[in-house]
Amino acid sequence: MYRILVLHGPNLNLLGTREPQHYGRETLAEVNARIERAAAALGVSVDCRQSNHEGQLIDWIHEARGERDGLILNPGAYTHTSYAIRDAVAAVGLPTVEVHLSNIHAREPFRHVSVIAPVALGQIAGFGPYGTCWRCMLGAAPQ
Repeated sequence: MYRILVLHGPNLNLLGTREPQHYGRETLAEVNARIERAAAALGVSVDCRQSNHEGQLIDWIHEARGERDGLILNPGAYTHTSYAIRDAVAAVGLPTVEVHLSNIHAREPFRHVSVIAPVALGQIAGFGPYGTCWRCMLGAAPQ
């Protein structure tokens, strides 16, 4: 069974009430439930976690090495600033997809640059909770 770690970064615990024009009205619990249903339908094991703390996210990425087959990461605002998260993703060598609920390329200029993207398989942005894509990870699944 393919095992994926799903990490939600800072402020995503406020989904449903935080800037719904950008992030929608679904809560994080609802997003996680959607992810879990989709994963179960595909026979994929998921572990969804959220933290507002950069170091915690890095610790979880490190722990995933050898324990998970892939990583889906919404680093939140750390997307644009955290070389430490970027280096953790690069160091563990797991297939990683960067996900954003809003289209970061259509927002404020500081959001247009991702320091994570160069070490990820790809980036999905702007599709709300539907962007946490399982099929994109399955292309990297071990056979």
